Amino acid sequence: MHYKIYVPLVFILVMVGYFISNPSYEKSLQAKYYYETAQYKEAYNLAKEAFGMDVYNRMASTIMAQSTTSLKYVNFINEAKNYQEAINKIALHDSISDADRAKIKMICKIMIAEYKKLAPSVVTDKELQIQSAKYNNEFEKLLEKVTQ
Repeated sequence: MHYKIYVPLVFILVMVGYFISNPSYEKSLQAKYYYETAQYKEAYNLAKEAFGMDVYNRMASTIMAQSTTSLKYVNFINEAKNYQEAINKIALHDSISDADRAKIKMICKIMIAEYKKLAPSVVTDKELQIQSAKYNNEFEKLLEKVTQ
């Protein structure tokens, strides 16, 4: 009668042992750690390496996809910061020329289009989504002002 309890327990222990000792899954766990600590590039690289070892490793595949999405958000935010710095330098001039207005307008349109390409998943960091949306709203408002 006691063997009914031990069989599932032994099965679970064997599965856990396999999961921990398999190099592909070990790398996937490392990748998951890096993803959770917002080190998306490192997470992507480790997940890609794990997926290369075992193409049936769904954890690695998922982390690669999640990291790719998060990296797109990070890149958007970095570009937005750089473009805002460039726009702020233009805004420091006494008057804004038509060429500068056209440049600002083009930057805004580019960033709004880039934002529309972002597709969050349920696990994408909410803070990345909020920051991206904030920058998008700023570019939309600026485009409206420049277009008037």
